[in-house]
Amino acid sequence: MKAAVIESVGRAVVTEVPDPTPGPRDVVVEVAACGLCGTDLHILQGEFAPKLPIVPGHEFAGEVVGVGSQVTEVALGDQVAVDPSLYCHECRYCRTGHNNLCERWAAIGVTTAGGAAQYAVAPVANCVKLPEHVRTQDAALIEPLSCAVRGYDVLQSRLGAHVLIYGSGTMGLMMLELAKRTGAASVDMVDLNPARLETARKLGVSASAATPDELDRPQGWELVIDATGNAAAIQDGLNRVAKAGTFLQFGVADYATRVEIDPYRIYNQEITITGSMAVLHSYERAAELFANGVLDPDVFISDRLPLGQYPQALEQFAAGVGRKIVVVP
Repeated sequence: MKAAVIESVGRAVVTEVPDPTPGPRDVVVEVAACGLCGTDLHILQGEFAPKLPIVPGHEFAGEVVGVGSQVTEVALGDQVAVDPSLYCHECRYCRTGHNNLCERWAAIGVTTAGGAAQYAVAPVANCVKLPEHVRTQDAALIEPLSCAVRGYDVLQSRLGAHVLIYGSGTMGLMMLELAKRTGAASVDMVDLNPARLETARKLGVSASAATPDELDRPQGWELVIDATGNAAAIQDGLNRVAKAGTFLQFGVADYATRVEIDPYRIYNQEITITGSMAVLHSYERAAELFANGVLDPDVFISDRLPLGQYPQALEQFAAGVGRKIVVVP
């Protein structure tokens, strides 16, 4: 079958690889679409994936075309979205409900072959059947949405909060949509990319600007969310949190990224700084939200490119052009 392969640091190709073979509790999915993510760029840069080469792609959905001998939960022809998370269920973190921090954490498309291919294999436990009205080629959005849902689980936000989001890419826009639905009094967004801010305005952001200095909230925001992973944005955001407010590190920063914090201010103003790592008990909820129309796929997916253009799709994504880019086998 044809698949994208990150062969080595900085090099991605599309080539022929062996067809996947399911284990007793696995299914084979014919991929309808696979989304690109910042994690894929990190893998290309030599981060996250424990070894190369790897078939990337942890955001995908498709049709079940093969089942293992012990699979009864899904059948051939079912349309499914795939949660890429793989946990040991044995370590201290798994046993205390923090599976996303598993000591043996793994993921389809990161540590094992993923969905940037014609076919992918996944445990049946990771497959969520889709309602008939959901277009499978749109359902690659469910995985990033599940990360955003996890972010809001961490925030435990109050009704009537004023929210500031850094970055109006796919993840920032998803956080915007969730903020609107969790009772935010206002949701402001900053980004240096005017085209992306235009999408935020289309989705109903309260205010948008290139910098928070252009926004009228000198007292700060109760919830500040970084969806960029950019050091300058993170540093600025830490200084914008209102008293008793919360800063969420949601964007994935490079390993070497460093910022400064003010311990006295954190103490004196009771500021919370927290993070959100991937998916935790949120995939099924994201699938339900998606099926109920929480996102408009035609707004979020800006480009649908053939799998053969995967290297070019990565370059476009790295350049910040468009919103969610998916490849279609």
